[in-house]
Amino acid sequence: MSGYTPPWWLPGGHLQTIYARHRCGVRRLDYRRERWETPDEDFIDLDWLDSAKSDAKLLVLFHGLEGCSRSHYALTLMATARQRGWRGVVPHFRGCSGEPNRLPRSYHSGDAAEIDWILRRLRSIYPATEICVVGVSLGGNMLFKWLGEQGARACPVIQRAAGVSVPVDLTAAAGVLDCGANKLIYTRHFLRTLKRKIIVKIAAHGLSLDARRVRKASTFREIDDLYTAPVHGFKDAEDYWNRSSSKPWLKHIELPTLLINARNDPFLPFSALPARQQVSAAVEMLYPDCGGHVGFVSGGFAGELRWLPERVFRFFEA
Repeated sequence: MSGYTPPWWLPGGHLQTIYARHRCGVRRLDYRRERWETPDEDFIDLDWLDSAKSDAKLLVLFHGLEGCSRSHYALTLMATARQRGWRGVVPHFRGCSGEPNRLPRSYHSGDAAEIDWILRRLRSIYPATEICVVGVSLGGNMLFKWLGEQGARACPVIQRAAGVSVPVDLTAAAGVLDCGANKLIYTRHFLRTLKRKIIVKIAAHGLSLDARRVRKASTFREIDDLYTAPVHGFKDAEDYWNRSSSKPWLKHIELPTLLINARNDPFLPFSALPARQQVSAAVEMLYPDCGGHVGFVSGGFAGELRWLPERVFRFFEA
């Protein structure tokens, strides 16, 4: 199955996105947690899905904004990995594992250097293992930017990559998320936890940021202007979005890569998705008409989330 057909009772991108966030069908998935110290004296936590097979392939999953190893897409992808005899790992971006990280910095959409450090360390741990990587939403943008920056240098590190619901154009994504129904449904949801974390960082590190303005912020532009840009070395939100978007890097990817984005993704207008001439020959693009943002619910009522992991693993196992 190369396409995706949504169930008749779930026709809209908003509905598919919300539904998928609250239901995944995976009742239990036991992880083993490991902590890595970072080169700058911070830490990240990784949740591992072990395998008894010594030659098991490794699935690495980079989660989305404010996601974790318990996000619906992580559970379904890791459950599929387990069924296939793979081992898996979900590296949590700084501050996303349930414990605040040590430094004022956090994570952001363009942090390809963090991706590089994680993947090269995994390669050093498993020098002879086939490693496949999937990045979801923000994690997908980080992964694609790394793939483009690395070019052929990525090929000895991992074997295949996939991105799901990737906001390859951050300016366009912010434009649709900061207005209308998207602002009320999604942006407010993400900012609730983001603002809480930022307020804690301001107090813990004595940052010269306006906590009052952070509390009142209601758009990604405001948050990125107030915190993301200045703390992570960007001039402002526009500079951050322009320098962090993965779209300009797609034509430099040399590793077999799959991009899955629904045409009705509420986080990115279809007009912003890359055309064939904007990506390299190594990139396969799949743009189903429906699917929402990391939704892709299929089957009859009450639905299931098997289409996405099956499609990703078919590409990885080709």
